[in-house]
This record gives sequence, structure tokens and C-alpha cells, in this order.
Amino acid sequence: MRIHVVDHPLVAHKLTTLRDKRTDSPTFRRLADELVTLLAYEATRDVRTEQVDIETPVTATTGVRLSHPRPLVVPILRAGLGMLDGMVRLLPTAEVGFMGMVRNEETYEAQTYATRMPDDLSGRQVYVVDPMLATGGTLVAAIRELIKRGADDVTAICLLAAPEGVAVMEKELAGSPVTVVTAAVDERLNDDRYIVPGLGDAGDRMYGTAG
Repeated sequence: MRIHVVDHPLVAHKLTTLRDKRTDSPTFRRLADELVTLLAYEATRDVRTEQVDIETPVTATTGVRLSHPRPLVVPILRAGLGMLDGMVRLLPTAEVGFMGMVRNEETYEAQTYATRMPDDLSGRQVYVVDPMLATGGTLVAAIRELIKRGADDVTAICLLAAPEGVAVMEKELAGSPVTVVTAAVDERLNDDRYIVPGLGDAGDRMYGTAG
């Protein structure tokens, strides 16, 4: 597994505002959307392309376009929905799947309650979006399902990561074609398995606490 921390002043600036507890939900959603686009730019550096011949207004030339099968973007519900627009803005031809997962607050294990994506992902590059890589359980479960369906190149895009979650992914997904792209790896997890200093519960800060 490879982890890439995006070191850019704009990323750090937006992340600082996301961390601030005074940032309201509309601002939080907007900044998360902007930040994921910056992360996606780095995450798609190795997106697969093919050559194509075109005619410019001046002459014939050769360029590139995204190859087939098209990339698949998979947000982890519900917080991952707040990152979806930022991804498809950069990859408008990508297909979108969904995975509904929730953390059991007693065992801290991830439980899947809904999936909507192709059964066969053979040869597909998949981009999983989930704001927080905390314990690692949710992303490990999600990525295992994607690989089980045939995905051979999986990139997880997270706003923040904890070292404990990174270690779990490195152990549980050793030898798998997985990359993690994040804005920062924070200090640690607290006793409630929240990232410190973190930014709180990303889903609640995006959408409120309803439900």
C-alpha cells in the first residue's frame, strides 16, 4: 500500500478552516468539495489514458483521453457524499457506485447496509471517497469488497488520516493495489476512536445530526 500526503498551501489553508469548530455546515460542505478536488488532482495522476488522433483548427495532432473501462468513483455513505461532486467535477466521464457503511459504536467495526455498483470490476480503476481514515475498518472492508469484484487499482481519498488507521490498512491490505491520498496524517486516535486534532464527525458537520 502507498500513502500520499498532499503538501500544498491551498490544501493546508482549506483544511485549517474545516478543522475550526466555528465553521458552519454550508461552509464546511463547500470547503470539503474544494479540498477533495485538489486531492483528486493528485489521486488521478496515474489515471489510465489512451492515445487519440484529433484535428485542431490548425493541424492534425495526437492527444490522450481516459481509456475504457471508465474509472469508478465510490463514495462511502453518508459523509462520502459530500466529496462526490468534487470528484466528478474532475472526472465527469467516470461512473459512480455507492457503499453504505456505518461504524458500530460499541465494537468500532464497520457494517455494510447498502451497495450499488457493478458486480464485475475487472480492469477498473476505482476511487473510494471517505472523509476520515480513523480506525481503518471501514476502508478495509470497502476495499476488500472492491477487490473481490475484480478491481485491480484502488485509490482511497480522505480528508484526514490517523496513523493507527494507516497501520491497519498497511497490515490488512498488504500486497493489494491500494493507494491512500490525504491532506494530512494527524497525531492519533482518542479513546472514542476520533482523530486528534481532527475535525470532528465529518458527516455531522456536513449535514447536521439528524438521523
